[in-house]
Formats: sequence, structure tokens, C-alpha cells
Amino acid sequence: MMSPPAAAARPTGRTAGCPKAMAYGPCGGVNGDGTCEIDPTPCVFLTRDLPIRWSGAASAPSAADDQVTTLAGREILDIARRRPLVYTGFPVRALRSDLICATADALLGSADAVLSGDAGLSRTQFPPSYRAALITATGLRLWMGFNARDRNRTALDRELSSLRSLGVAGVHCVTGDHTQTGDRPDARPVFDLESTTMLPRAVELGLLTSFAESPAAPPIAERGGRVAEKERAGGRLCLTQYAGDADEVADFIALCRAAGASVPVLPGVPLVVDQNGAALLASFHAAKLPRGFVERLFAARDVRAEGIRLAIEYGRALLETGMVGGLVIAGGARPGAESEYAADLATVARELGGGS
Repeated sequence: MMSPPAAAARPTGRTAGCPKAMAYGPCGGVNGDGTCEIDPTPCVFLTRDLPIRWSGAASAPSAADDQVTTLAGREILDIARRRPLVYTGFPVRALRSDLICATADALLGSADAVLSGDAGLSRTQFPPSYRAALITATGLRLWMGFNARDRNRTALDRELSSLRSLGVAGVHCVTGDHTQTGDRPDARPVFDLESTTMLPRAVELGLLTSFAESPAAPPIAERGGRVAEKERAGGRLCLTQYAGDADEVADFIALCRAAGASVPVLPGVPLVVDQNGAALLASFHAAKLPRGFVERLFAARDVRAEGIRLAIEYGRALLETGMVGGLVIAGGARPGAESEYAADLATVARELGGGS
């Protein structure tokens, strides 16, 4: 048995005025005009020398492969050596354990792993470890979303240890959206840690890790350097916010490589099949859809069929760049239609090589 992560000093260099008390910002919530997602004031990191350098010990990805403790994690590494990974979201209504199996049944055999992450429109969720217990019991490989907003580091360490015991494929470490931007503004934000400082704690437990990046969020020129620093902290995959056309995603990956990052980048592939999904995507900070995406979608007679076609077309264009390490197909489901939306995710994932 591996021990829980050792207690560490509170990260130094936290930037005064950041609502998330971050040391390694800026987060992905910077608006296009450079203002904070919380207040209409400039992000405090934009006056700093960027990227903020990782101050801990640098992680060695090649050595970390031998330290992955879960079977599902080792399977993901094996798939990644053969071909690009294909992940999907895991659509299910919050706090409804009875609906897990219907979504899982629709996705089985189509995706290499499913990502169960944060939900801006429904902040009150089952804890990560309980969601993991429910989803892994269905036979799916789970990539568990994990935010620093809601728990202090002791609780986060407990969750990480539980996720390892449950055999998740990996953990997606994000700082998290502020409570003021969700449906629970009455809740106090914690942010004892952040994405960058959670990564080494997960690695120490033998978990595969990923982190988020928003290529279209200011400062755009420094986002590649931020990926490199998160990789040094222990990040193994970079999952991006929607980042425009395939050539724009390729340009971002080139920016990462120029900054010294070698971590595989898995861009988001939007699957929109109705107005609900379009509204959810419109609420995402710094999301940049491919040119003409919304216009083509809602000009179609059959929006659902067109949404599936557009997602497949875009995913193929990303794969054809030869630069992506995989894809994350996700979006939003109409309440009550989560399992039907999961079936649409499965269709797209299979067409893009998932589960093969």
C-alpha cells in the first residue's frame, strides 16, 4: 500500500487579489478582454512575468509509467502507445445514482474512458469517490474530474486515496470555477490547493493525471508555457477547452512544444444536439467553437443528426493534423435525455476510433 501524500507547506507566492488564491495562474476563466471571471477587473496575473514557474520537484513522465497503480490507468497507457485516445463525457443528472447504468450501457465499448467532471449548472454533486464507485462498477474506465473549489487539502487527499483504491483510470485535476459563477453562490469557496499543486499529490499515489487549459483565454501567447509548467508538476495529459478550428488547435500544440511541453494534448470536440446543449456551451469561459459551427447546426432540418455529423467531421480534422494525443467528446444533454445523449456520444466516439 502506498501512503497518502506527505503534508506540504502552503504554496508560496499566492497572488494578492486572485479570488481563487492561486499561485500558478491565470486560470482558464479569464475573459476575452482580460478581466476576471468573478469581477469586471483585470486578471491580477496579467501583470506578472508568465508563465509562473513550478517551484517543486519536476516529474519524469517516463519513470511515472512504471508507478501507475491502477489496472485501468495502465490500460490507458497501452492504448495511448497505439493510437490517439478517445474520451467522452458521462452525462447523468446530479444526485441520481439510479440513472448511472442507463448512461453507462449506452457508452460501453465506445470510449477508452469517460470523464465525469464538474458541472457549472449543478454544483451539488456526489463526492468524486462515490461517483467513481458507481461508474467503475458498470465496467467503464473512469477519468474522474477533481476540483479544488469545494474541499481543503485533507479532504482532497482522502478523495485521491479513495479514487486509487477504486481503480480509476486517472484524475483530471482542475482548480475549478468559482462558486459565484455556478448555481450555489451561497457556498464558500475553498481553494486550499489548485490544479498545479494537486497534480504531484495524485502522482505520488500512482494515479495518472490530466489538467485543463484554455487556449483561447488571455494571455494566449503564454498558455503553452503554462502547459509545460503543469507537466513539470506531474500532469500527464492536457485536456483543452474548445479551441477553434483544427489548424488553431494545431497552432496551440505547436506553442506548447515550443515552450518545452511534450504532454499529449486532447482537445475538446463539441457535440450539440439541441438548444440546451448550445446554451450550455455558450456559458463556458473562453470556449471557441469551429467557424460556422452554430450557424450550420441550427440551419439543419435535423439538428441532432447534424450535430453528430459536425462532431465527427471536426474530430477527424483534429486527428488529421497528426498533433493531437486524443479527443474529448462532450457537451450538454437536455434534462431527462441524458442516456439518449450518451448514445450520441457513443456514436461519435466509435466513428473516431474509440474502444478499438
